Amino acid sequence: MPENREREPLKFAYWVPNVSGGLVVSKIEQRTDWSYDYNRELAVLAEDNGFEYALSQVRYMAGYGAAYQHESTSFSLALLLATQRLKLIAAVHPGLWHPAVLAKFVATADHLSGGRAAVNVVSGWFKGEFTALGEPWLEHDERYRRAEEFIRVLRASWAEDPAEFSGDFYRLHGYDLKPKPLDVPGRAHPEIFQGGNSTAARAMAGRVSDWYFSNGKDFDGITEQIEEVNRTATPHGRKVRFGLNGFLIARDTEAEARETLREIVAKADVEAVHGFRDAVRQAGSSTGDKKGMWADSAFHDLVQYNDGFRSKLIGTPEQVAHRIVEYKRRGVDLLLLGFLHYKEEVAYFGEHVLPIVRELEASLDTSAATPEPIGARP
Repeated sequence: MPENREREPLKFAYWVPNVSGGLVVSKIEQRTDWSYDYNRELAVLAEDNGFEYALSQVRYMAGYGAAYQHESTSFSLALLLATQRLKLIAAVHPGLWHPAVLAKFVATADHLSGGRAAVNVVSGWFKGEFTALGEPWLEHDERYRRAEEFIRVLRASWAEDPAEFSGDFYRLHGYDLKPKPLDVPGRAHPEIFQGGNSTAARAMAGRVSDWYFSNGKDFDGITEQIEEVNRTATPHGRKVRFGLNGFLIARDTEAEARETLREIVAKADVEAVHGFRDAVRQAGSSTGDKKGMWADSAFHDLVQYNDGFRSKLIGTPEQVAHRIVEYKRRGVDLLLLGFLHYKEEVAYFGEHVLPIVRELEASLDTSAATPEPIGARP
């Protein structure tokens, strides 16, 4: 992992709208489509407007304003083949995939795309999906133990020849995967992302993940998470990179941006938000310390189902860009963004917000900035 990471340009990703209903649970107009044709055009537009990554979300059954959804790994591969530079991160669930089978799929996708495949390992919060499929539902920390083994098997499958692994959830006996993923400078294997706000999630990220995704957070919230993940990573000699979720509303005036947010919440699909709230309530409350995903989310937070409003990327291009660069100064390496009207707003971001971000980065006094991730020192 590069040591001068604070001098690297901030990276940007977007949530792939491969699920119907858009990125807010609201009846406001969203000029966004979950179809492949729309998403293919969006992916090309995004890579031409400063986006380096895209995350294909996954749900396995309908609900909460998302009646239709395309499967993440196949959709990601299709978008990889439609683009030249964009890296696709496919969300996957341990318990519904065998990690070595996924390793084979990702290795093939990596070859077909010239080394641009990645995965986001999701421990799983929606009990209904597992029970509907007849799969066992594990308690919170057990799901993270399984997810950690899942990542270790991915790594072993890609790196060892043959691979051996013996765990509580997965086993490999002389597994010989060929071809391996491509040898790409700057990575040991296809990048592995993970999310989760709980203590178990943070500890797992420090031990095994390349990237840690946080739900929407303010400055103090993300700083606290970065510090805790690094406290686990440092003794293992590891460097974890950090992504932050944010719903971006950039408009020519602050008043326009604030009015858009007000309208989104005012037109919230109350029944769908309450259904989502009831389904995720156990995610944080099931942890021993009551610290986890959505543990303290209010109704208006859940209108954007990954707390994206909390990052407060709302205002003029100048206001949004200054907030983005402050997140970078605090240790964020990547912003994972959602939008109301994707095509228009991705283009607006590339034309009006990103140039200011890059200008601010260039003038950032790196000697005054944190010289390494916050909390990295013992």
